[in-house]
Amino acid sequence: MIAGGGTLGSQIAWQTAFHGFNVKVYDVFEKGLKASKAFHKEFANLFLTQRGATQQQINDTLGRISYTTNLQEAINDADIVSESIPENVELKTKFFSELGEIAPEKTIFTTNTSSTIPSLYADASGRPGKFLGLHFATGGIWDTNIAEVMGHSTTDKDIYNLVIDFARAIDMVAIPVKKENPGFVMNAIFIPFLISGLDLVMNGVASPEYVDKTWIISTKSTYGPCTLMDIVGMGTVYHTLESLAIAHNDDSFKKRALWVKENFINKGKMGISSGEGFYTYPNPSYESPDFLKK
Repeated sequence: MIAGGGTLGSQIAWQTAFHGFNVKVYDVFEKGLKASKAFHKEFANLFLTQRGATQQQINDTLGRISYTTNLQEAINDADIVSESIPENVELKTKFFSELGEIAPEKTIFTTNTSSTIPSLYADASGRPGKFLGLHFATGGIWDTNIAEVMGHSTTDKDIYNLVIDFARAIDMVAIPVKKENPGFVMNAIFIPFLISGLDLVMNGVASPEYVDKTWIISTKSTYGPCTLMDIVGMGTVYHTLESLAIAHNDDSFKKRALWVKENFINKGKMGISSGEGFYTYPNPSYESPDFLKK
């Protein structure tokens, strides 16, 4: 079961189904499922035209994915849950509490949280031994194919190893995280990088285009921080900053979150998903052949 039909949840659903597992995508809103179906149509075309998949593989993958707004239907007989709902501690806690009451005893719960830790939700789930983090990287998980596996003090070791095996079965490079750490490995590096880019724009130091150009040219990277925030989505950026403000009791994160809310979310600029964030879509300026030349 995939909880959350957004960009990353839809990618996890596709990757899992492509590698032979039956998948149910759950979203509380019909529009979330509609968006997930659109993502899967896009991924089907990508895999067919650029990743060497056959039409039969595409048909089989689509045939393994179903969609529902009914939580009981979604969790019925599920072996494992991958949760990718908004990065909000209260919301995630409530979700896992509700899920724990109706899920089969066998079901393993995993959270794809990007900035919090599994122990925040483990007790609420009612199955702390079967609760852990399974975090995927943004950017097309079939390309950025790491899966960070992070347990907590009472995660069952056999369950931990089973999730490692599952990650490998869907063609991920499993990254065992030895102790709880907000941000796992990847986001412990990635989030400060994005925040630095955000600060430069927020404080009027440089435009998003020049922040990104500086990083791309200097490091030979594919994307800069502003582009990556558009890909991740401004909602995720906002909720991550709010979570960091609580975790670190630091008002500077709240100040950043408020700026994102006022300048992006309140204006409907959610990133690629809405057609506008730091850049406008389709055809953002960073895709121009001349972007790095001026």
